[in-house]
Amino acid sequence: MARYTDANCKLCRRERQKLFLKGTKCYTDKCPIESRNYPPGQHGLSRRSRISDYSLQLREKQKIRKTYGLLEKQFRSYFEDASRKKGITGENLVRILESRFDNTLYRLGLAPSRKAARQLITHRHLTVNGKVVNIPSFVLKSGDVIQVREKSKKLPAFHESMKRMKDNMLPTWLNLDKANMAGTFLHSPERAEVPFIGNEQLVVELYSK
Repeated sequence: MARYTDANCKLCRRERQKLFLKGTKCYTDKCPIESRNYPPGQHGLSRRSRISDYSLQLREKQKIRKTYGLLEKQFRSYFEDASRKKGITGENLVRILESRFDNTLYRLGLAPSRKAARQLITHRHLTVNGKVVNIPSFVLKSGDVIQVREKSKKLPAFHESMKRMKDNMLPTWLNLDKANMAGTFLHSPERAEVPFIGNEQLVVELYSK
């Protein structure tokens, strides 16, 4: 499975904002954005006098793609899938991204980041409706129940994540049972429910050219 292996903090600096790719580090003073909020490299501090529409659209696409930890081919596939569905393409894209297994695990607070969620999933620590699923891109449906396997419940990673998870942090389309380390995907979220980090409409404009 192809994946990004370079430093995650460089991705945040390139977009000049936190994409919350490093879990707890993103909430501390150790986050590079706090002290170096400019793109990496020798020309990082230089500024262009004018940003073109294409550049703005590209940066929004890259920002969203990096936030969810996707490579270009996979992200483009999700966009094409969203464009075939009824409704607004941008909102369909958001729903698909938020319905991914790794993202849902992160939203439930069972993992500190989406990258950590992917690792836990591929190591077969989670089940969906009682069956082990080790595919991070698995798309959940309404009513699906995610649960930590019994033999994995002692892992420190889960307990540390649960301690940081507050009730007011849980999205409205998810339900969490902390005692049993289980969560339910209630329904695909509406756009207004998602604390989204980018402008999906600019992605639609970019891919529609």
